[in-house]
Amino acid sequence: MKKGNQKGYIAPIIVTVILLLYFILYFGVLIAILPSVWKYVLLLFPIAFAGVLVYVCIQRIKEIRSGEEDDLGKY
Repeated sequence: MKKGNQKGYIAPIIVTVILLLYFILYFGVLIAILPSVWKYVLLLFPIAFAGVLVYVCIQRIKEIRSGEEDDLGKY
């Protein structure tokens, strides 16, 4: 792994962390003010979003490792 290649990992990880914190804060406030039945229904959304975000981040890191820095390069 090259030194310059490590910088490519920073952006996807930072974006993923920021979005995860946003979802936790936003849905955490909503869950705190809603009745108990809706808490469980609404809890499914941030869990699904978090799973998708982590999956996309892992896919992007795999692309960077394979040497494909530009997503648009394959089109």
